[in-house]
Amino acid sequence: MNFDDKLSILYVEDNELNQRLMKISLTRYNYNVEVAVNGLEGVQMFKNNKFDLILMDLMMPVMDGFEATIEIRNIESQDANLGHIPIIAFTANTINNDREKCVRGGMEDLLEKPFDINKFREILSFLP
Repeated sequence: MNFDDKLSILYVEDNELNQRLMKISLTRYNYNVEVAVNGLEGVQMFKNNKFDLILMDLMMPVMDGFEATIEIRNIESQDANLGHIPIIAFTANTINNDREKCVRGGMEDLLEKPFDINKFREILSFLP
């Protein structure tokens, strides 16, 4: 995935301040950003819209990032026309095995908060 492309990104995050900051940061780099306030809303937005990438917070009310990712992967497996959307976990609460847990849970990678554009671009460069 080319980080210079005008990507359409779904950002799933329950914290309103983080939502605003991330939307400002990503739009500054020419990305289109839609925000979902929890995993359930994120899954609904995924069903109804076309995104190039999902940034998924892990710890949210209603449906957390792991549950939402499983649901999105189930939806993709039932509809061959959807393809595979990259999901990157985006969280402040990281421990030693979080990245591996995210990958096992169907995500491509993990990006730690606060947002680092260089790390984000590095992750994008490894995505198809």
